Amino acid sequence: MKTVFSRWIPALAVCAAVTLAVPASAARTVLVDRIVAVVDNEAITESTLRERVAQVRRQFARNGTALPPDEVLMRQVLERLVVERAQVQRAAATGLRIDDEALGRAIARIAESNKLDVPTFRAALEKDGIAWHVFRENIRQEMLIARLRERDVDARVVITDAEIDNYLKDDTAQAAQREYRLSHILLRAPEAASPEALAALAEQARGLRERIVGGEDFAQVAAEASNAPDALNGGDLGWRGIKALPALFAQIVGELGTGEVSPVLRSPAGFHLVKLVDTRGAGDDTGAVPQTRVSHILVKTSTLVTDDEARQRLDTLRSRIVNGGEDFAELAKANSADLSAAKGGEIGWVYPGDTVPEFERAMDALAIGEISQPVRSPFGWHLIRVEERRTEDVSDERKRAIARNTLRQRKADEAYEDWLRQLRDGTFVEYRLDELH
Repeated sequence: MKTVFSRWIPALAVCAAVTLAVPASAARTVLVDRIVAVVDNEAITESTLRERVAQVRRQFARNGTALPPDEVLMRQVLERLVVERAQVQRAAATGLRIDDEALGRAIARIAESNKLDVPTFRAALEKDGIAWHVFRENIRQEMLIARLRERDVDARVVITDAEIDNYLKDDTAQAAQREYRLSHILLRAPEAASPEALAALAEQARGLRERIVGGEDFAQVAAEASNAPDALNGGDLGWRGIKALPALFAQIVGELGTGEVSPVLRSPAGFHLVKLVDTRGAGDDTGAVPQTRVSHILVKTSTLVTDDEARQRLDTLRSRIVNGGEDFAELAKANSADLSAAKGGEIGWVYPGDTVPEFERAMDALAIGEISQPVRSPFGWHLIRVEERRTEDVSDERKRAIARNTLRQRKADEAYEDWLRQLRDGTFVEYRLDELH
């Protein structure tokens, strides 16, 4: 996955200061944006860095977490921007994009989750000091990186039947499993690091652990030093069952008390510290869970069918069903672009987590018999109809599906760390942050 990057950057209209070539009586100096880093042939500017730092400061203030020193925070945020830019460049080079329509729907969902309409949500952001155009582009970038990960990492993860059998072997332990909330710090090791470099990283990790054991806040140290994607969230991994944790963490978590920090752990990605924040009882996978019987009509996008055309096609089909009385199943047979078309679009009974989040959110919001507006997912555009709902005990087949999804998530997290390291190692970066001082 190595990419060849140019080490040259074209002339940019971004510099420290420009003195205009005018008569001396009118000469003046105009301050414009500075470059703080160059990633391949793209610049990261001081204004971009300061906007992101301001966001992090607001987030830490809401969480009540102390910030690292300003200089350390600036460097940590800049490294995050570098890694993000490398991923965005990879996405652009391979043809991935997020159009304005998809972005608008995502922002509408974010506003809705905050119980606001979009204009009110925009006003609230701007009152909080967040420029609307900056927020939009940040969301676009997050969506692009998520799609890149799905395609280049998650889609390549393979789970074997033998792995599932091993997962399910201890039914008693599976039913009684607890959930753990962990935070972690990663010091990423370059792919071809020398023994001396690895020894220095290990010593740095031990130093961080001593600081935390000595009373410093784990989240603050993570924000200062961790190379993990969640560093600026204090390293929080959220709640996970033991079998959903990376294997390295699963091996150590049972030995930790609440609030305790692990010894330095070594993985192919680098060196880790793990803190057990809390534990709680987990539900039994054999209990009753809700199911939805659902049908859909899928229109896939391609070089010949744009997002707009796919959406318009489904708008027309929906109008024919809702206003014209045409049969959903017959239109699905004629128009849906997947194997469910032969069954009138019926997918069958699905459990929570069986479908992609965009599809599941829309499905869960529907009444029985209701037809959704066109919904965008990684597979294309859907019209969704809920046929029936019920609550059922989990079958053996479902247990295997749960095991497969859990193992896939664990493997995907580990594969993403390795993929990200390779991408970062193959990216040319020139730092100019010291020029600000």
